[in-house]
Amino acid sequence: MKRMYGIAALAAVLTVVLTGAAFAVPEFVIKVGYILPETQSDHIIMRDVFKKDIEEKSGGRISVELYPNGQLGGDRELIESVQLGTVQVAIPATSALAGFDKRFQVFDLPFLFKSKETAFKALDGELGHKVDELLKPLGMRNLGYGENGYRHITNNRNPVRKPDDLKGIKLRTMENPLHLAFFKMLGANPTPMSFGELYTALQQGTVDGQENPVVLVYTAKFFEVQKFYSLTGHVYSATMLVANDDFFASMPEDLWKIVEDAGKRYVVEQRVLAEEQEHKFLDELKKVGLQINELTPEEKQLFIDATLPVYDQFKDIIGAELVELAKKANLD
Repeated sequence: MKRMYGIAALAAVLTVVLTGAAFAVPEFVIKVGYILPETQSDHIIMRDVFKKDIEEKSGGRISVELYPNGQLGGDRELIESVQLGTVQVAIPATSALAGFDKRFQVFDLPFLFKSKETAFKALDGELGHKVDELLKPLGMRNLGYGENGYRHITNNRNPVRKPDDLKGIKLRTMENPLHLAFFKMLGANPTPMSFGELYTALQQGTVDGQENPVVLVYTAKFFEVQKFYSLTGHVYSATMLVANDDFFASMPEDLWKIVEDAGKRYVVEQRVLAEEQEHKFLDELKKVGLQINELTPEEKQLFIDATLPVYDQFKDIIGAELVELAKKANLD
C-alpha cells in the first residue's frame, strides 16, 4: 500500500514538473537585430528596458533575444529580414529605409532640424506618424524613434570649416541618394559602403573619411584611424524600431500592448542615455587625441547655403507634404 502511495506521489511530482516545463516555453520569441555594439545606448536600453519589461510583464510568454554588433547583418539586411519575418525587430537608421521607399529621405534633408528637441517633436508628431504609414506596404510597423544624434565628419586630411575643405575627399556615406547628392554639392567624393567594412577601409586608406554621430565614432573606435573630427551637424540621425507586422498582428492584444509599451519606454530611456553618452564620449575623443573643431554660426551657414538646392532636387521624390511638415517643425 505504501508503495502505491509512493508511486502516486512521484506521478504527481512529475506532472507538476512537466506542466511547469510546458508553461516555461515562451509562446512568442522576438529576435532583435542591430549593428550597434554592447557599449552603445541602443543595446543597453534594449537589454535593461525593452527585453526586461516584455519578459517580466508577459510572465515569460514572450522571450526576447538580442543580436548586437551586426551579427544578423547590416541595416539593409536587417530590414529585409524583418520583412521576411526571420527577425522580428530591427533598429536601422532611418536613412537605410530610403532604399525601400525614397520618401524616408525626408529625415536626411541637410540641416533640417535646428535642435534635438525640434527633431523629437517632429518624430513623435505629425511628421513621424505620416512616415510610419510608409512601413505598412513594406509589411512592417514602427515601435518608436530612437536617437543616433547629429552626424559629423571625420577625415585624415584637414579640419572641415568650409565647403571647400571637403573638395576631393573620398567620404564614406550610406547608400542614400540624398546623402550622395548633397555631399557632391559640397565638393566631396561620396562613397557608399556598409558600416561593417568602414573601419578597415579607413585603416587602409580606401576612403579618407566618414560621417557619423559622436557615439558611433567612439564606440567603433574610428579615432584610431582618423585625425580630424569636424562637428558639422549636417543631418540629425534617428533610428526606427521596425517590426514585422504579421508577427505582431498574430499576438493576443494583451501581449501586443506589452510590446508596444516597452517600445515607448525604450524610446524615452534611449534618448536620455544617448545624450549622456554623447557628452561623455566627446570628452573621451578629445582625450585620445582626435582633433575636434566646432563650426561657428557663420561657418555653418556656408554649408546650409551650399546644400539648399537639394531641397528642390528631392521635393518631388520625397513629396511636398512631407518636406513642408519637416520644415514646419522648426517653427513650432
